[in-house]
Amino acid sequence: MDRRNMAGRNMADQDTARNAANQDGGERTGRRNCAEHGSQDSKPTNQRIRAKRIGKRIGKDVGKPLNSAEAYVDGHLSRTALISLIILTFITFVGNFTQLQLSSALPTIVEDFHISVTTGQWLTSVFQLVMGVMVPLTAYLTRRFTTRQIVITSMIVFTAGSVLAWLGPTFVIVLLGRILEAIGTGVMWPVLQITVFSIYPLSRRGFAMGTVGMAMSVAPAIGPVIGGWQTDANGWRSIFMTLTVIGVASVLLAFFGLHNFGATDRNAKADFFSVSLSIFGFGGLMFGFTNIEAHAFTHPLVWLPILIGIAGIIWFVMRQIHMAAAYRAWERADNAAEGTESAPVPAVPAVPESETGTAARTTADTTAEHTATGGGTATPAQKAAGVSNRGTTTPAKSSESEQAPRTSPAPRPALLDLGVLRNTSFTVGTICAALSFFAFSSIMVIIPLYIQNDRGYSATMSGLIMLPGAIGQCIAQFCGGRLLDRFGARPVALVGSATLLIGTIMMSMIGTDTWIWWVSISQFTRQIGMGLVLMPVTTWSLNCLARQEVSAGSAVTNTVRQIAGAIGAPVMVITMETLTRVFHAGGLNATLANIDGVKWTLRISACFVLAQLLLVMFGVHGRGAGSAREAAQYAIKRMRSHGSAEN
Repeated sequence: MDRRNMAGRNMADQDTARNAANQDGGERTGRRNCAEHGSQDSKPTNQRIRAKRIGKRIGKDVGKPLNSAEAYVDGHLSRTALISLIILTFITFVGNFTQLQLSSALPTIVEDFHISVTTGQWLTSVFQLVMGVMVPLTAYLTRRFTTRQIVITSMIVFTAGSVLAWLGPTFVIVLLGRILEAIGTGVMWPVLQITVFSIYPLSRRGFAMGTVGMAMSVAPAIGPVIGGWQTDANGWRSIFMTLTVIGVASVLLAFFGLHNFGATDRNAKADFFSVSLSIFGFGGLMFGFTNIEAHAFTHPLVWLPILIGIAGIIWFVMRQIHMAAAYRAWERADNAAEGTESAPVPAVPAVPESETGTAARTTADTTAEHTATGGGTATPAQKAAGVSNRGTTTPAKSSESEQAPRTSPAPRPALLDLGVLRNTSFTVGTICAALSFFAFSSIMVIIPLYIQNDRGYSATMSGLIMLPGAIGQCIAQFCGGRLLDRFGARPVALVGSATLLIGTIMMSMIGTDTWIWWVSISQFTRQIGMGLVLMPVTTWSLNCLARQEVSAGSAVTNTVRQIAGAIGAPVMVITMETLTRVFHAGGLNATLANIDGVKWTLRISACFVLAQLLLVMFGVHGRGAGSAREAAQYAIKRMRSHGSAEN
């Protein structure tokens, strides 16, 4: 047996012994307390006391990295980990909150700067595009820099962008401020997601992701409410003034209360040329599409950016595939040269432990190591330093192994490891998430235009009409995590997709005299469906990956859905305005033509949701997916048990 496997077994034995000792100590304390205070069960109290003591001890050193054993103790988060997780959740909430906050203010901004709606919607779509470009850098940033460095720097950039947009005299300056805001918040959701996966065991990830996802899902929905109220009360610039204050507060919170998670590697590399390719690719594609409104397709401002965008995307994808293959080949050669070819790491069980009771148990340290960084295989620099990707100490090599012939220097890893898309289940989950974001983001731009321009309501009223949807998605997101742990992803996602489709069809029935709260009810129905689709499918798809692939999978799925949302808004706005011109040329007045354009755009959006429903129906299956039959049998069993209890 080679040294690496022996070291892994020794570490596992040490973790097992330490956990057993902690459990025995807790049981002895519990028996002593029971003897002193009666038969009251004191084990939960002892667990909380132990977690609080660890939190106080670690809290003395803010810069000290937290490992999973210190963060999650006896089924509870330590106080220090809880505070850090709350700070990360709040900052990520701010980023998602900012994402669509200007949707209610968009008609006013378009009027103030005398620009078209297609140009004005760049304030929301470019935000999502930049966030999508920033997501692939998360793997590099989390390896190269500490959690505190990433978060504090991100919030400083966000605050600078908010100041620029607040005081910018032209639309271009305001757009530049939005780009800086997106750069500042683009990495926060992946960082939070990786942190949650590294802290919580598999059986609790559904609940944890549902809890933080509840905040993340409600943020873009309440953003238009607050933005609309601020626009009517003090003008749209007050939105950015408030974001400036929030940015400063976030910097202070991160500086004084946030702890680091995991170790860093100063020799980590990133492929910034691929970042440039992704910007030119997706940015050029969006720029060309948005110019269709003002120019014919044969105009160079239309076909040339689209051609450059398509070429950039193809080059980007081919480069990622080539670099990933080269890096894997180098790893195999390096392991063979050392004579320490390691066995493959088993995949993370797709079935939550609460479903089967027999899911494989792994130590929290191992889960954090592989989940947070994409695996425990050390990079060459980390091997030399005796440290793995997340700071797990590796055994010192003998002089004989140190003198073994070395391979060539490590090639730069791919920005996005698209190899995870070979996993069919992960690909299905990623496409489902992309379709959801495409439909959601586009409607969040189109509906405020209908409410304000076609029906004459204020920006505040527009936000209030959309508010019940935020509440519905908040509830569904929280319940979706629990339902995922109990039933699996398939039945939950099926119900969610069907609900999202029904809500979209309901919204497509609007007209000139439609009861305005019908829009609110329809949006409430849609966002209930969104909450029951997005988080369960995403969590299931990541659980279907091998443990060392989770970080790459998280980057891919977050990038794809952000770009889908960024492309969805301009594509649907252009579709709406094109249809409006067609109906207007057919003899309808401007208002009726615009309403018909909105209605047919919503029907096209419903087609995308239908495609998602079919994809869930036929694509979400296997371990961890569950089944609708099991969910129905469980519901019938509960109803019968309640009936027998009443009798």
